[in-house]
Amino acid sequence: MKNYLVKLILALILFIQAFNLYAVQRFPKPEFETKYSQPTMQTPCPRSVYMEYFDVAVLVASLSLITWLILKKRSRQGVFWTTIFSLLYFGFYRKGCICAVGSLQNVTMALFNPDYYIPITAIAFFIIPLVFTMFYGRTFCAGICPLGAIQDIFVLRPMPLKQWVQTILGLIPYIYLGLAVLYAATGTDFIVCRYDPFVGIFRHNGTFMMFAIGGVLLLIGVFVARPYCRFLCPYGVLLNFVSRVSKNHLSIAPGKCIECRLCENSCPFGAINKPTPTRNVEKRNVMVKRFAIYFVITPLLILLGGWTGSRFHENLAKVHPKVRLANELLLANNNKISSLSMEISTFKSMGKPLDKLYAEANIIIDKFYIGGWILGGFLGLVFGLTLVNLSVFQYRTDYTTNKGTCFSCARCVDFCPVKK
Repeated sequence: MKNYLVKLILALILFIQAFNLYAVQRFPKPEFETKYSQPTMQTPCPRSVYMEYFDVAVLVASLSLITWLILKKRSRQGVFWTTIFSLLYFGFYRKGCICAVGSLQNVTMALFNPDYYIPITAIAFFIIPLVFTMFYGRTFCAGICPLGAIQDIFVLRPMPLKQWVQTILGLIPYIYLGLAVLYAATGTDFIVCRYDPFVGIFRHNGTFMMFAIGGVLLLIGVFVARPYCRFLCPYGVLLNFVSRVSKNHLSIAPGKCIECRLCENSCPFGAINKPTPTRNVEKRNVMVKRFAIYFVITPLLILLGGWTGSRFHENLAKVHPKVRLANELLLANNNKISSLSMEISTFKSMGKPLDKLYAEANIIIDKFYIGGWILGGFLGLVFGLTLVNLSVFQYRTDYTTNKGTCFSCARCVDFCPVKK
């Protein structure tokens, strides 16, 4: 009850702060001498190298602490207060930058663009949570990630979702991950950072739309726990895969499960595997036949997905600034648009040849053609493996955590009567 009241108060404070901050930004700064308007700072000011390494040290220390609290102390209260610290430090103090979720774009761009310089701290923020997850499960998601921390405060009245709903919505992060990698690899945009729903709250300068999206997700999070983490986060896809091989993962009971069923509905994220009644066991030949069908269909889905992705490569490429500018110039030269945009006017004033711009745009479009095949094939593989996984029957006698989807938040341990 005490933690519930604390979370409710913190949630109200965050909402009031978000709307107050937007009210401050409604009117521009007064101009007395010139017509120059002060641009809005969109990113936090760069820190010194030593402070960046300090952020990495704080990340390692926080992950070590919360992992100890989860696996050794099994303390939900300790995880909660670590969540508050991470929200204040990595969220409001560091303004959500740098974060592990956005760092996957930096790593991707560094792999495909040799001219791009990636800070070692960005690599550290990308790798360190994955290493901890490989050994201890998703303790980074438990309370260190600021995007998850701000949502966790709003988990007040969570409602369970049907398994088929979770399965369908769980495919969205794979699409988001594929698009993020594609746009980062082609140097188009960092869409994860651009459409981060909570960075506006952290940085105190978001647009109304940014505050609205973040506010809607937090309101949904009151009833559907952590909607961004479960059904949008692209970095969560990587953590999901890595966590499946973790050996020292959080367990509901510290010893043998006594099947008291007290933890059955304790997880707001639907990450508890329940025992399978013997009467629900299917015949082996039926399972094998269904598995074989889905296994054969998977390569076809990969080819179909790749072909479909390649058909949309031009539409995907229009997000790139050069391709968009070339397309607008082509329409302007054919008198298909009446007014010229600022980008077109600026390009014409620079006197650069159109042929060079069109050639560069065609090179980028060709990259998107290849990227469209890879993206579509990846999504086809994901859909196929999802069907294969659904066809596999897993017999269980105990209540266990789903290593892939479990956020290691330690909520379930307080419901278990088994003690060390």
